[in-house]
Amino acid sequence: MFLRPFVVVVVAVTATLLTNSLLAVESRKANAKPNVLFIAIDDMNDWTGFLGGHPQAMTPNLDRLAKRGVNFTNAHCIAPACSPCRLGLLYGVQPFHSGLYPFYDHGKIPKAVLGKYTSLPKHFRNNGYHAYGAGKIFHGSKAMPDDWDDYLKQSGVKLNYASELGYQQGKSAKMAFCPTTNELADHPDHQVASYGIDVLSREHDQPFFLAVGIVKPHLAFVCPQQFFDALPEKITPPLIRRNDLVDVPFAARAMANLNDDYRFRTDEAWENVHRSYLACIAWADFNIGRVLDALDASPYADNTVVVLWSDHGYHQGEKRSFRKFSLWEESTRVPFVIFDPRIHSGAANRECKEAVSLIHVYPTLCELAGLQSPDYVDGTSLVAQLRDPGAPLVEPAITTWGRGNYSVRDERFRFTRYFDESTELYDHEVDPNEWNNLTDDASLAKVKSELAGHIPGEEAPLVREGIALWNVIDADRPERLKSFEQKDWPAWLEKIRPRLE
Repeated sequence: MFLRPFVVVVVAVTATLLTNSLLAVESRKANAKPNVLFIAIDDMNDWTGFLGGHPQAMTPNLDRLAKRGVNFTNAHCIAPACSPCRLGLLYGVQPFHSGLYPFYDHGKIPKAVLGKYTSLPKHFRNNGYHAYGAGKIFHGSKAMPDDWDDYLKQSGVKLNYASELGYQQGKSAKMAFCPTTNELADHPDHQVASYGIDVLSREHDQPFFLAVGIVKPHLAFVCPQQFFDALPEKITPPLIRRNDLVDVPFAARAMANLNDDYRFRTDEAWENVHRSYLACIAWADFNIGRVLDALDASPYADNTVVVLWSDHGYHQGEKRSFRKFSLWEESTRVPFVIFDPRIHSGAANRECKEAVSLIHVYPTLCELAGLQSPDYVDGTSLVAQLRDPGAPLVEPAITTWGRGNYSVRDERFRFTRYFDESTELYDHEVDPNEWNNLTDDASLAKVKSELAGHIPGEEAPLVREGIALWNVIDADRPERLKSFEQKDWPAWLEKIRPRLE
């Protein structure tokens, strides 16, 4: 049987239209802007499997992500505190350019200051993305009106602490280190992860920027019992030199949190603190894993860039200190991973060992999404390192803590200069614990000079309006250093055991 000519034409035209339609779909897929899954973690140091910071860390989901993307093993925060680091990362500007050095009530920062900048989610939203957020992204302000299309309103279920199974300083809800007895879904981080899973399950007609802010392991160090039970009976303590502060200047000593070290030693609580921190890290990993599993199961897996970062590190007794708020390695080094399925395939264990700063996140995500960064944005794109983790960076990582206090980290050395011109220098090739201050070593004078050359010559003045907490001795509060040197330090020398000197 033969087809009549008009039937042949109809069949041919239909086939052509179908082929063109399929080609158009494939073309749209190839040219589609990637989605972004933006995972922020609060207060997580290098106690993860993929960074090797603690032998008992349980982070299988973070480890899996690090193997798939690029693991920046020498990544450092913009500032060792929640507010200034997040402001720097999310607006793409260094504290010494913005003047936003300490903690701020985000909503009270003058419009004359923030009005000069565009937040990362807002920039994506202005360029055709839907922006979704949950948990702690900004510090002190969960949802700036123009930044998000939708932001999770969490239920405020009270968590019950089993303090008898751990440690708690008096009745302080913040200084608790123990399991909780609530259902998993009562916990804020579980709700945040569930929101991320929900967004990933939806059909989207535009690319999306999904920010998931995990709060733990921020104080209080509390989480469900099962994550405590999974740890060994005996927790390995970090390596600590009791007289570690002897060779550092007083500006550095003033940053050590000696009070917590004193209380934990007096109460014989350090092991409980370490156990609780590791448990909270495992809890954070669990919730992040839930979101990553949802992404893998979604239609967006092949076109979603995943960036994971912590806002700063955390001392666990090193330098006789607890918490952050210093310019030493334990406080500045952070987990930082970027995975772009369009670039990376297979579990290849890609590691970038160059010192990188979180200030690079803004321009990197813009380039990956094909967006132009605002002109003012600091930092440089890391796309070259995503393609070749061995590609060199032009600049070392700079961490700021208060006006005049800067630490410069390259692949081998850390150089720190304080507002009073006192300095520290550490060689990480032979001294990864930063136990020996080499600042007076004449053979390293050239190294010091080169690193010092990266410290900003001009600093923006401190933005004073909107400050929520100013807990650093710096160029704007120099009188506090004299008081510390003459009163506080001698008092600690008499009080604390084992002795500092």
